[in-house]
Amino acid sequence: MIKRRKFFTLIGIVCLISSNGFAQSYVESALLFSRTVPGGSARIQGMGGTQIALGGDYSSGLSNPAGLGMYNRSEFTLSPGLSFYDTRAQYVGTTEDATRSSFNIPGLSLVFNMPLDKNGFVGGSFGISLSRTNDFNRNTQYQGSDGTSIIDYFIADAAGSTTAQFDGFQFNTPTGLAYFNYLIGPSSILDPPGSDTEYFSDVLTIPDQREEIETRGATNQWSLSYGANFKDILFVGGGIGISTLRYRSTKIYSEVFNNDVLMNDIFNDLRLDESLEVDGNGINATLGAIVRPVDFVQLGVSFTSPTYYELNEVYSASMRTSWNNFDYYGDGSEILNNRDAATDIVMSEYSLTTPMKLSTGVAFLSKYGFVGGDVEFINPSKTRYSSQISGVSFSQENEDIRATLKSVVNYRIGGEFRYNILRVRGGYSMQSSTYQKDLDLDNSIRTITGGIGMRLQKFFVDLALVQSKSDVLYQPYNAVVDGIPNAVVEIENKIMSGILTLGFTF
Repeated sequence: MIKRRKFFTLIGIVCLISSNGFAQSYVESALLFSRTVPGGSARIQGMGGTQIALGGDYSSGLSNPAGLGMYNRSEFTLSPGLSFYDTRAQYVGTTEDATRSSFNIPGLSLVFNMPLDKNGFVGGSFGISLSRTNDFNRNTQYQGSDGTSIIDYFIADAAGSTTAQFDGFQFNTPTGLAYFNYLIGPSSILDPPGSDTEYFSDVLTIPDQREEIETRGATNQWSLSYGANFKDILFVGGGIGISTLRYRSTKIYSEVFNNDVLMNDIFNDLRLDESLEVDGNGINATLGAIVRPVDFVQLGVSFTSPTYYELNEVYSASMRTSWNNFDYYGDGSEILNNRDAATDIVMSEYSLTTPMKLSTGVAFLSKYGFVGGDVEFINPSKTRYSSQISGVSFSQENEDIRATLKSVVNYRIGGEFRYNILRVRGGYSMQSSTYQKDLDLDNSIRTITGGIGMRLQKFFVDLALVQSKSDVLYQPYNAVVDGIPNAVVEIENKIMSGILTLGFTF
């Protein structure tokens, strides 16, 4: 049976939230999957991703196919990479660090040069390239006690409906798991009885909280592109991109309760495990042009269509609780010790359309190298979900995306110094914050790069180091106790990547 994930509050990704509650997981997934990074060779990565007005590099197949028109030889490249991920999480005065490393192949290409001199048409080149455009690998962990419990959230989330909700829309949610673990119950079973749409918990003390979050996966794009050369002045090109998306998230959230007289030693701990997998493929198209009005200046422009994804999603969760022979109803009919419950395996199929992208660039050339810059215009609020399944609507999720995200302008600048066969490179890029100003949040990504290279007649090698930093806020649940919301986790992400490109011309 196909079901749609709706508002699972603990699903998935380390996300930014607004101060008035959870940002819906579909909003954050839309941003995560649509916010690509400049892919390409170590040469391009070493210059901060600057590439729109440049050419003669397989990276043009992804960013601006017109650049393939500058090739005068055929070429094969392989670009292995090694990335180190560092995450620092601060929660109510406690700091936790988590690290991991990953070897990958972020680039692979084959370019065929087809020279032709006819009526000003110098020929062109066809390129097949693989580029990594997004990286989801992270480990995050935190612990502490902010004076609330996730049970407070479960009580508030269940309020307003009778227990019939747990056989319906709340069955495959963490709140449903809490009900089946007896963490919450309807007030109607109390003495004296209360409302059957209000809920209570027998667990009363403040827990120590801990969570471990692990995400894996990437987005890679195969680009099939062609660039043409007219009189070494005008270069035009186009290409088709086939994108593959793989995302995995596992979360382990736990609370340990320090028993006291008030609790009467009835409850020990709870653990919630969640798993989310998203897989799919997408397609887009890119058109571009580069003009060289004078020998020392190149101007470039590139347009990338929206990427149309067809995605499959699988979600599951389980909860385990430990009680101390607690007589739940007080009549001996239900004695609680170790309890557990699990959701169904919830499968979803839907479409995701990421926004189009317009990029412009300029490069200033000399015999000693060049400097250049790119400006990228993109509007994440145009990201849209849709489904062909009858009765499934994403209108609310799409409205949330429009209300949360905004259009942005991203910047890249970089340069290369040449001396004989040697190359030295450096660059900087800024991906601007995509959140509306009234949310008072900043999810900008700042990247510093550097690199070196060597060019021989039939062989070249380039090395780049790329360091990016970003800050996010994360809230595992949303609860308000005595008018005070639960604390957020402040997370600092750092990625250091080394990329090596080996190239052979023929």
